[in-house]
Amino acid sequence: MKEQDAMIKNDTAIQSTIDTGFQPLLIKNDRRAKIFIWSVSIIVFLAIAILSKVKLNVDLGFNSHLFAKANAFINFSVTILLLAGLWAIKRKKYLLHKRIMVAAIILSILFLVSYICHHLFAGETKFGDIDHNGIVSLDEKTMAGSLRIVYYFILGTHIPLAGIILPFILFTAYRSLTGEYERHKKLARITWPVWLYVAITGVAVYLMISPYYR
Repeated sequence: MKEQDAMIKNDTAIQSTIDTGFQPLLIKNDRRAKIFIWSVSIIVFLAIAILSKVKLNVDLGFNSHLFAKANAFINFSVTILLLAGLWAIKRKKYLLHKRIMVAAIILSILFLVSYICHHLFAGETKFGDIDHNGIVSLDEKTMAGSLRIVYYFILGTHIPLAGIILPFILFTAYRSLTGEYERHKKLARITWPVWLYVAITGVAVYLMISPYYR
């Protein structure tokens, strides 16, 4: 039975290589992959959760909200790359798809660094806080109007999805790098739309909160 399963897996890998023209770049080892991916995901989550509550009073020589602008640009770029990646795979341009998705992952790593830097050096900005005193008064809430509800709805969906998307991205990439393209496609059907939503709403959050930056 084990030999038969091994033959089936080998035949599947060979067929995948024929279909895509790529040899697997990684040797399949699910145990090590799970340990690595979950370890990285937990470390990143804890780092963001802890450091986002810390503010460093340091003179950077430039407006610290430039990090937020960089975040928005990165999210916009990732959105374009995800759409381009979908276009490429639909047309069986596998090498182009691979390069696009690697670029999207690299940009997402840069986003994490920039995101942490923004919270470390700029602190928290509250939607509607016109006078920048850290408190949104009743008058300020009235001036913000229904946009405040829209903002917190988008933010309330963006944050949890951004928090869970990393392991999905890594597992999806792992299945591709080990040549398990069918499993890669099944995961990508979940990962891609969530990742796209996180990227788009990241831009939306910036556009809505940036008028209240000091």
